Amino acid sequence: LGKKVLIVYAHQEPRSFNGCLKKVAVETLSKQGCTVTVSDLYAMDFEPRATRNDITGALSNPEVFSYGVEAYEACKKRCLTSDIVDEQKKVQEADLVIFQFPLYWFSVPAILKGWMDRVLCQGFAFDLPGFYDSGFLKGKLALLSITTGGTAEMYTKTGVSGDFKYFLWPLQHGTLHFCGFKVLAPQISFAPETASEEERKQMMASWAQRLETIWKEVPIPCTPPWYFGQ
Repeated sequence: LGKKVLIVYAHQEPRSFNGCLKKVAVETLSKQGCTVTVSDLYAMDFEPRATRNDITGALSNPEVFSYGVEAYEACKKRCLTSDIVDEQKKVQEADLVIFQFPLYWFSVPAILKGWMDRVLCQGFAFDLPGFYDSGFLKGKLALLSITTGGTAEMYTKTGVSGDFKYFLWPLQHGTLHFCGFKVLAPQISFAPETASEEERKQMMASWAQRLETIWKEVPIPCTPPWYFGQ
């Protein structure tokens, strides 16, 4: 196929279930002839904080620091720090970006949130106007592969945590779709820690199987009703 995939991976332990899911994705996609790049955020010691260190040139307003404004200006002038630029290049080249992470507080781990804060800046991922369907990353696919602590029953409309689609809204809609990505259905591996060895093998197998035909998938509808019902 010659497709390019970026896996943004946020887990501290290579032998973890997240690590295994990442490995499965690399192997399955590589076998198809895809070029797979992995950004292993913890191994890279990726800086999650959005600070003035992200701008290598002079600030446009040194008096009062506004990160959004300065990152936008620096993006236009090519004065963003190299770790951001490196990640932007990987995103730019990718046909599909897979985010592999454990759910922390209904969201992403801090290191991955920092990747989103710093890498998806105005001027690179979107502009105003130039967001949602006209976001700059349109034409690319994105997919969240998430592991949870809670069981599938907990993440239902009647469950104690509510429908899992609720926590997908800020990530899939407010972040990925905002930047123009077409979002594929999430891969959620519920409660691998409490699952049996057999169940964990099944989760890995279903991920591998899904990736076999991933390029044929239709993105989910980018509308509030998909998340919150009619």
